[in-house]
Amino acid sequence: MTVRVEFHFDFGSPNAYLAHKVIPTIEARTGVKFEYVPVLIGGVFKATNNKPPMVALAGIKNKPEYNALETERFKHKHGIDSFKFNPHFPINTLSIMRGAVYAIANGFGKDYIDAVYRCMWENQLNMADAEVMQIAFTDAGLSAAEIIAGTADPAVKQQLIDNTNTSVARGNFGSPTFFVGDEMFFGKDRLRDVEEQIAIDSPPAESR
Repeated sequence: MTVRVEFHFDFGSPNAYLAHKVIPTIEARTGVKFEYVPVLIGGVFKATNNKPPMVALAGIKNKPEYNALETERFKHKHGIDSFKFNPHFPINTLSIMRGAVYAIANGFGKDYIDAVYRCMWENQLNMADAEVMQIAFTDAGLSAAEIIAGTADPAVKQQLIDNTNTSVARGNFGSPTFFVGDEMFFGKDRLRDVEEQIAIDSPPAESR
């Protein structure tokens, strides 16, 4: 049986975007698809008493600069030249995360997720603005009216809450977070460990 690999994400995390850009290469090497699980990072922070890096690192000498250096190293290592920091950060992602729940449930999750990440961290759009969202979805070839209506569905709202609560119960405290089976890994820099765990848990086809 192929191991289950989950990516618990929120569009508001630039590190989750960077992980998203690397995931396809891991999928290609391992033959295992990542399951994208939308969670609300604000809910995760509230439940765990965590703080976003821009708050947690405020006033600490040298550490923010080192974190920025590590981000540049990560981008260089993986050939990511499309990333642009969003000037509207931090952005309220509630609507677009509900949109992710709706899109995944209705079979166009990949197109939606790719489009929103592109809007957030390449095109630098304010995806908390309803008018900006509508134009962005339309430009991406998605049905803006359908998605916006879907975000108002009580079942979609509840699914995002349930995803977030379940993720926290499993140990999550931020984004990006990965689960390989029941093993949790936090941060884009743990992707190598994620791939190694996939290899451990998912033996080669000839040995199955």
